[in-house]
Amino acid sequence: MKDVRIYVDFDELIEEDLVILSSTDIKHDSKGKKITLKEGLKVKVYSDDLCGCNMNDNLIADGVVELNTGDWERTAKWYCRINKDGIYNESQKRKK
Repeated sequence: MKDVRIYVDFDELIEEDLVILSSTDIKHDSKGKKITLKEGLKVKVYSDDLCGCNMNDNLIADGVVELNTGDWERTAKWYCRINKDGIYNESQKRKK
């Protein structure tokens, strides 16, 4: 993986562009660094995935941290609101 990212489970999508990020204020990135989550923090997220030939091809997305203020998932404190580029495989990285 080229960029440092925070692991999420894209099976935990709350909306098309909203995924559960964490139940605590601290999350570790893919390099092991502690990240303190806060409203508005820009993050890069990923989830493990394989391509058709059984090679790693992570699902990735960029987004912004949002505090859970509703009743969507009571165990989650933080969400990631995924940007307009959506979720895609790393091999299909979109140009900005």
